[in-house]
Amino acid sequence: MADQQVPVRREEGQVLSREKTRLKRPPMYAVILLNDDYTPMEFVIWILQMVFYKDHAEATRLMLQVHHEGRGTAGIFTHDVARTKAVQVEQMARKHEHPLACVIEAVES
Repeated sequence: MADQQVPVRREEGQVLSREKTRLKRPPMYAVILLNDDYTPMEFVIWILQMVFYKDHAEATRLMLQVHHEGRGTAGIFTHDVARTKAVQVEQMARKHEHPLACVIEAVES
């Protein structure tokens, strides 16, 4: 991360000194799709393309991972973005009457 210098007044005679501060990266969260027995595979691919901007090949690979392993990471984002994408997935699934579930989990740095 970039160093920033913040002006600080200190009692060192007439001299102003500067302290360096480091910006911390925000915590990241994985958006995870969960498998169910009812959501069509093509719908999961469509969700991955529309919400996560995956190309067809990547979306298909992720859909198969969800299908075979029970879950798959669609992307890693800051908390606000991850939450927004998870809500979008769940709203689109409900609109199309599918039980597709989506959760977010903190990613270890």
